[in-house]
Amino acid sequence: MEYPEFSDAEILARRFDKNQVSLERPYAFHVERERNASGEVVSVATLFLTNRECPFRCLMCDLWKNTLDQTVPAGAIPSQIRFGLARTPERESVREIKLYNSGNFFDRKAIPVQDYVEIANLVRGFDRVIVENHPALCGDDCLKFRDLIAPAKLEIALGLETIHSEVLATLNKKMNLEDFERACHFLYCEAIQTRAFLLLKPPFLDENDGVDWALRSLDYAFNLGVGCCCIIPTRTGNGMLELLEKQGRFSPPTGASLEAVLEQGLARSRERVFIDLWDAKQFFHCECCVEERINRLEQMNLTQHQLPEINCGDCR
Repeated sequence: MEYPEFSDAEILARRFDKNQVSLERPYAFHVERERNASGEVVSVATLFLTNRECPFRCLMCDLWKNTLDQTVPAGAIPSQIRFGLARTPERESVREIKLYNSGNFFDRKAIPVQDYVEIANLVRGFDRVIVENHPALCGDDCLKFRDLIAPAKLEIALGLETIHSEVLATLNKKMNLEDFERACHFLYCEAIQTRAFLLLKPPFLDENDGVDWALRSLDYAFNLGVGCCCIIPTRTGNGMLELLEKQGRFSPPTGASLEAVLEQGLARSRERVFIDLWDAKQFFHCECCVEERINRLEQMNLTQHQLPEINCGDCR
């Protein structure tokens, strides 16, 4: 198997136009339910902040579509958080908050460091504040923000993607497994919890290998002290994956693979395992049972227990 590596320029050349977004408000926000580290199912406010595009040109990423080309001015991110929280339904019952910014929270050209105090004042009342960050950017700014938000706990979501070293190199993340291990060790020693994003069936893997390497990556992350893993089915939508699909080097995972990786992940793991179900209908091709299958996966995310399989005469 050939595992070609792609440059930033090659990836940028396949892009579509960005969406129109405003620096005055998050580009999306909603409340979701999630099982927390204590085993409770809690409400989580998720704010998708509008800020400067991530400097890492990952092969599979489409988050750049909702970003700006310049750093936002000081005060913009706190204003966005206020905007989202003011429109959060049942705000009083929300226990945790995710501040996702289509990149890296501790990239100073994305989230101005002078906004940390004001951001902390807005989120300190939550039990937990979850942000996303590249392993290479885990340093003193993480510690500063951790201390500012106390007594809220900080959790950092890291994109591991896969431990298949050749495939990881093709993703252009500017990261290897040693970088990930170093970040996990640093955060663990500083009492900052972590979660990992893993890809289900990234480019260059077939269906069976896609599930196998997702599970291997899950085991690896948990052995490093990661508190939960979110498995993301690899999707088209950024231009580059469409090219690889035409070349026969990529195809999205099937719904059966989503079911298999969550079932097996829950069976073998001591920590929380989630399957990302955003736009999940595209992976299932039977109209008769698609809603039932997705609901089953949602319930497994929440209960962290396997549920009986769906038996559909039309697709099985």
